[in-house]
Amino acid sequence: MGGAASKTSRKLPKRVETPKWAGVRTPGPSDRPTQPHERGASEVKTEAIERDAHDPQFMANLTKLGAVKVDHHMQSARMPVPSEMHKLFKSRAQSEYEASAPTPTRNRLHAVTLSDLLDERKSAKTRGDLQRLSDRHVIDFTKLESLSRYVSSPSVQGGTAVRTVGPDGEESLLMTAIWAEPRIQDAKSI
Repeated sequence: MGGAASKTSRKLPKRVETPKWAGVRTPGPSDRPTQPHERGASEVKTEAIERDAHDPQFMANLTKLGAVKVDHHMQSARMPVPSEMHKLFKSRAQSEYEASAPTPTRNRLHAVTLSDLLDERKSAKTRGDLQRLSDRHVIDFTKLESLSRYVSSPSVQGGTAVRTVGPDGEESLLMTAIWAEPRIQDAKSI
């Protein structure tokens, strides 16, 4: 980035010197803003903006600030290894392909479809209903039963809603969540 000779010539002065032109133009009574809202942003370059742009103290203030200090001990963000990125892109491409395919892939569901399936499962009356539901969503019945042991869609227990209004007028509703299972009537149908 350059030799040592060029770096010595770039040093800032140790003593802050006031530029010769500083204080040449002192603001008069007509230069001061008459209303406090004039100091805000504007889409049109007004006379006040023009006056502000010709600030004689600007360079002196920049010189007082001095050089920028850069912290060289900062850590950079960890970038994924190319093989991890390749796996990520490959899985996304596979997911997009499966989503656009005319026939769904067996035992592969999108999150929204899975949530709908688990909601519909709660209202099943017979094991036959569960079998038809798994067939309609192209998932094995045994996979659906295994999955439903560990995953469920949100359900709310009736009569537990508590409505509160905060001091700022914001309303919140608190309810008790429950794990809901279908009420199967005939256990011998499948």
